[in-house]
Amino acid sequence: MTLRDIDPSKPPPPAVRRAGAILWPSFFSAGVATMVFFAYVDPLALQSITFPSWHLSREQGYSLGFFLAWLATASSSLFTWILLRPRKAVRRMTKASIKQ
Repeated sequence: MTLRDIDPSKPPPPAVRRAGAILWPSFFSAGVATMVFFAYVDPLALQSITFPSWHLSREQGYSLGFFLAWLATASSSLFTWILLRPRKAVRRMTKASIKQ
């Protein structure tokens, strides 16, 4: 499949839409949270307090902090999506798991 095969008038598949609805807001929130957190906390000072045996640069601390914040906000978005699913979808998934 190439880019020419994709029809822009067709909506993306539901799985792609769900992933985008979970990952994009969590990415944005993690970016804001990381900026606010590291405006007050130096990653090297945090590393020397929490994991003194690790040797991380300041950039690695920023990256690790961002990905941890992204993981936290993505899991929050995922749990919200799970809780907001219609009852019928939950029943179908429960019946399917019981049959296996």
